[in-house]
Amino acid sequence: MSDRGYPDAAADEFPPPPTAFTDREDRRIEVRPYEGDPAARESLVEMYDAFDPADRAQGIPPGGEERIREWLDAILADDCYNVIAWCDDAAAGHATLVPDGDAYELAIFVHQEYQRAGIGTHLIRGLLGHGQANGVEKVWLTVERWNRAAVSLYKKIGFETSDAESFELEMGLRLRADGETAAEGDASATPDESDADE
Repeated sequence: MSDRGYPDAAADEFPPPPTAFTDREDRRIEVRPYEGDPAARESLVEMYDAFDPADRAQGIPPGGEERIREWLDAILADDCYNVIAWCDDAAAGHATLVPDGDAYELAIFVHQEYQRAGIGTHLIRGLLGHGQANGVEKVWLTVERWNRAAVSLYKKIGFETSDAESFELEMGLRLRADGETAAEGDASATPDESDADE
């Protein structure tokens, strides 16, 4: 357990995947939960293998196919929640919730060819909707403080800064009030395509 801070109030409901939208580049994008499909996993390996090293933060995603596969083994495990943004059959982005004590750590990645097109906003909202539908109560993340677009997006979604004493900000979000169940609310939020992408 940690002493992380989370907002007192629960966030609005987020739309659970699958969802579909047209991005700013007029590409049809679908956000779907990862359900153990080997072909989807291989698409993620390909996406991360082609990931721009300049977009790596805090050592992730790792470089090299073997290290990528080992990392995916950990974050695609049954106790994690994952969503993938698809452009036709290509993985354009991926977001994950990884259990950490009484909360989940969030990580989101959008391939460089798909950044700044609104995909990150839909991807994170889909992941949070997936988490809400599965009873996740608290989510936290770290982001480099210079990444203003990402910090702005997280704040707009409802994350609040809980630790700002290093070059990284730690932010938290409460998806459900303590003891609230997934059946006590329906997803109704509509993503805003004008939001910044990570």
